[in-house]
Amino acid sequence: MKQAFPILAVLTAFFLVYAFYQALWVAPTDALQGDVYRIIYYHVPSAWTAFLLFFINFIASVQYLANAKPSTARAARWIVIAIGTVGFFASFVPQVRQQLPTGMYPSSVATTFLIITGLYFVIGKYFGGQDLGGFSAFILAVNTSGAMSPFMPRVMRRFFTKVFGAYGAADGQDLDVLAVTTAEVGVVFCTIVLVTGPIWARPVWGIWWAPGDIRLTSTLVLWLIYVSYLVLRRFSDSAQTQKLAAVLAVFGALDVPLVYFSIWFFRTQHPQPVIGGGGSMDPRMLHVLLISWMAFLSFAFLVCWSRYRLEKLRREVEEAEALESLMETSATFSAGKVPFSQGSK
Repeated sequence: MKQAFPILAVLTAFFLVYAFYQALWVAPTDALQGDVYRIIYYHVPSAWTAFLLFFINFIASVQYLANAKPSTARAARWIVIAIGTVGFFASFVPQVRQQLPTGMYPSSVATTFLIITGLYFVIGKYFGGQDLGGFSAFILAVNTSGAMSPFMPRVMRRFFTKVFGAYGAADGQDLDVLAVTTAEVGVVFCTIVLVTGPIWARPVWGIWWAPGDIRLTSTLVLWLIYVSYLVLRRFSDSAQTQKLAAVLAVFGALDVPLVYFSIWFFRTQHPQPVIGGGGSMDPRMLHVLLISWMAFLSFAFLVCWSRYRLEKLRREVEEAEALESLMETSATFSAGKVPFSQGSK
């Protein structure tokens, strides 16, 4: 996988340059806004990417909390299956179809429920850990602590790490690493949204910010929630920090649907959506917009991949240092070097 990283980096750079060229020179000029509208090719893809990353953070956080007990994890899986099944079939019920916003197709809603269900199980498979039977404790000890290193050849340790470690740590740490990674990168893209939005709004609306606009306000609240999430992860030393952060992430993710659907159900400064909302968009503009989004997704994946590996390495180093300190303390006591004063009885 290390050989694939430079290749992906080069492809992502090429993709970003190509999207930049398409956005500035190929896409037609908007008849009403002029060239200032071209910021849409950065504003909207950044928002979509941030929403996707926050949603992955939400799923990872839910699974991290649910996996605390096997019974809770099983219940959560059945609940997700039930939600996906009910949502899929309910999308085609006439009464439900009438309640959908104009331009939103039932097939799109049904497909979204299937994707959500599938993504939950994909993340659970590759990051949620697997039951390895009676070998689980041994494998976990080998992978995390390295206590058996002097007695196990390097090839064997690599083999067990590749085979069993590929499915995530049994204690859910890989889910937690995925959650913090997607939150950090998601905050970056959400910051781009908050910066490019006022830049676009000033020449079009005549104002930098509309305080009463529900989409603007909810987006700012979303950003503040996830910044608080990162602050909690950074400065809290409590043993419950990971669980508290997971709960905060679940709460923050509830704001994502409000941000997305606010222009359907509330009167805002934002225009009605041109995709899936009954609006229209020049096919050439839509083509460039999708290219820009694909470029942003590639860049986000590249950054998440790098940040995920860095976070795992950091935790492995901390575990190794803690184990080394524990072994040194044990060796000190075994040698009779009890760290008490000579006068103590």
